[in-house]
Amino acid sequence: MSALTEKQKMLAGDLYFALDSELTTERTRCETALVNYNVAIPEAREQLLEQLLGSVGKQVVIRPTFACDYGYNIHLDDYVFLNFNCVLLDVCPIHIGARTQIGPAVQIYTADHPRDPSIRHQGLESGKPIRIGADVWIGGGAILLPGVTIGDGAVIGAGSVVTRSVAPGTTVVGNPAKPISGGPGSKAVTP
Repeated sequence: MSALTEKQKMLAGDLYFALDSELTTERTRCETALVNYNVAIPEAREQLLEQLLGSVGKQVVIRPTFACDYGYNIHLDDYVFLNFNCVLLDVCPIHIGARTQIGPAVQIYTADHPRDPSIRHQGLESGKPIRIGADVWIGGGAILLPGVTIGDGAVIGAGSVVTRSVAPGTTVVGNPAKPISGGPGSKAVTP
């Protein structure tokens, strides 16, 4: 049985060497596509997104500037909207459900790094996928950390740092984000 490639390790969420030549080539391809996307006239962006991302539903809008690592790990359902200056670090899959609205400067990170400095010194990284449900609102400047799931209809307050999964219909705010209302089993707090 052959050893896994660095890309296969990355996609599996295992430790991988990010400076691998295949991954470096794919990031360079993505960077070039992003330059073209970010300067394109609005009418040309839909086709460019379809070439860049893993899957794109109908009437998806991503306002420039937009940044990501690979593109092919990003999957957007119908009517998803990302406002200006969003960053999606997609070393693992990011799925965003239909009609989800994402404010400006939101950062969605599947990329992670080992806590042990000797492992980081080897240039190894890892990641965990992120899933965002349908009809979610994510306020400007929010940050979603690796491995979280955001349930359908949830609201993430502006500037929040989401370190844990959010139940459907729940509103969370703060750093770290905590529920202030919502879903089943949520423990609402006063902000």
